[in-house]
Amino acid sequence: QVQLQESGPGLVKPSQTLSLTCAVSGGSITTDYYYWSWIRQPPGKGLEWIGYIAYNGNTYYNPSLKSRTSIARDTSKNQFTLQLSSVTPEDPAVYYCAKYHCEGRYLEDWGQGTLVTVSS
Repeated sequence: QVQLQESGPGLVKPSQTLSLTCAVSGGSITTDYYYWSWIRQPPGKGLEWIGYIAYNGNTYYNPSLKSRTSIARDTSKNQFTLQLSSVTPEDPAVYYCAKYHCEGRYLEDWGQGTLVTVSS
């Protein structure tokens, strides 16, 4: 079974860039038909899909966050990253990385999530 583990600073200052890494074990991020995703859940709100990097390196971003989002990968380390620039008080959330099966259209595995707060 694939395991995903998020890591990164839990506190970011306003206007700075939030950077998170998802380390994947038990499976390769280049395996066909999987999208390696970032999802967040603000306090008291529902889940929001931030974007993904596909098995072939293609990326997709939520249009509402696209201008501030960058997702990349390091296949040698089997990990992928999230950068969200110009953070605001709207960005605090639990950030999850997840494995999505694009043909079956379901989330197969999740990380445990990491809480990110925004404060000066």
